[in-house]
Amino acid sequence: MKIHILGICGTFMGGIAALAQAAGHRVSGCDAHVYPPMDEQLRALGIELIEGFDPAQLALAPDLWVVGNAIARGNPLLEAILDSGQPYTSGPQWLAENVLRGRWTLAVAGTHGKTTTSAMLAWILEHCGLQPGFLIGGVPQDFGTSARLGESAFFVVEADEYDTAFCDKRSKFVHYRPRTAVLNNLEFDHADIFPDLGSIETQFHHLVRTVPRQGRLLVPATSEALQRVLARGCWSEVEALDAADAWSTRGDDQDFEVLWRGRVQARVRWALMGAHNRANALAAIAAARHAGVPPEQAGEALGVFGGVRRRMQLRGEVGGVAVYDDFAHHPSAIATTVDGLRRVGTGRVLAVFEPRSNTMKLGVVKDRLPQALHAADLTFGYCGGLDWDLAATLAPLGARAHVHATLDALVDDVVRNARAGDRVLVMSNGAFGGVHARLLDALRTRRAASGAAAGAPADPDSTPH
Repeated sequence: MKIHILGICGTFMGGIAALAQAAGHRVSGCDAHVYPPMDEQLRALGIELIEGFDPAQLALAPDLWVVGNAIARGNPLLEAILDSGQPYTSGPQWLAENVLRGRWTLAVAGTHGKTTTSAMLAWILEHCGLQPGFLIGGVPQDFGTSARLGESAFFVVEADEYDTAFCDKRSKFVHYRPRTAVLNNLEFDHADIFPDLGSIETQFHHLVRTVPRQGRLLVPATSEALQRVLARGCWSEVEALDAADAWSTRGDDQDFEVLWRGRVQARVRWALMGAHNRANALAAIAAARHAGVPPEQAGEALGVFGGVRRRMQLRGEVGGVAVYDDFAHHPSAIATTVDGLRRVGTGRVLAVFEPRSNTMKLGVVKDRLPQALHAADLTFGYCGGLDWDLAATLAPLGARAHVHATLDALVDDVVRNARAGDRVLVMSNGAFGGVHARLLDALRTRRAASGAAAGAPADPDSTPH
């Protein structure tokens, strides 16, 4: 079958393209401003990419058009497809009908931690020889790709609550019909499509309704929102996370035991930071057990888990200043990410963040930012493109908050304030104008100038492996 994908450079739709190609279909696609890294991954697979949405693409005459959820009515190519009556579907529906059907789907849903928990779960299954397929909204370091078909019945999918497509406003995850479902947490987000938390809870209720009786839900006992979801109806097995009479952990974030009903089942020793990653690990171990993996083996697998790109990823170190990259963009995620880095080492934490998500741009949760960034020693915010006053929002942080309207000014300010031993934590759900590389370059320039002034050669960079 010949498939043409609209909005192909998004992480999810790029994963769909890779899966379709691996399944033997002829795949091409288009997007506005075809961009890396997905364009590079897709071209490496031999997938033709077209810039823009010119209706002339109708001449490609695919058997099926797959439409990403970033494509709205008014898009010229979409309108031409509709006018000509050609067959189309959404990415989640295509995935459900062509990849997930007949497989043991393990879905990971929740406001935060979906990508990391999905990557952990896929790696546990892989490390234990189960060769799963997966579609993850990030690139796990252990696999080097965001999607693959796999060689077994198991398929791990990051189950996003965002809407499916222009023609289907249900959450993506209602299409997946998982046998194992992790519900990591639930907060208000995606203010551009959901009016309130209750409307998101309804979508999670729809997901719960699709899990079979012999399926299993892994749900934190501490989440009031998820407990309300279960109270609306649940027909499957439920195992509680962070509960003394079910799954729990004991120990430090980087060396902890996993317990089931008070009895030790596994031990995890790793380099990942933060209580949120410990919670993600607990969920992944519990989900893997449903697929037949003993918790002890799952814990051993996580001990060599390589993490996910853009999740507390060390981008480089210059002159004793380390620069990290993280996808955190919601106040809760920002708070746990800053706290996770704060718990490791003794150097200062310099938080650099961009309020880029639709929820943040709308300013719906902006009042939570001062508390979310409170644990950082200094905060540097980028206010470009915002319709609300970021400086006024961060005023409770006093002199510890620095706000800039240009990236050049932000980079200069960070470098001027950074000193050896500092950890610069960059947080955004976008490319952030390549600020990570710009910071490292500016730090090198400062170091070179300092070395020249002192008449001595600068020390070499320390770069991650």
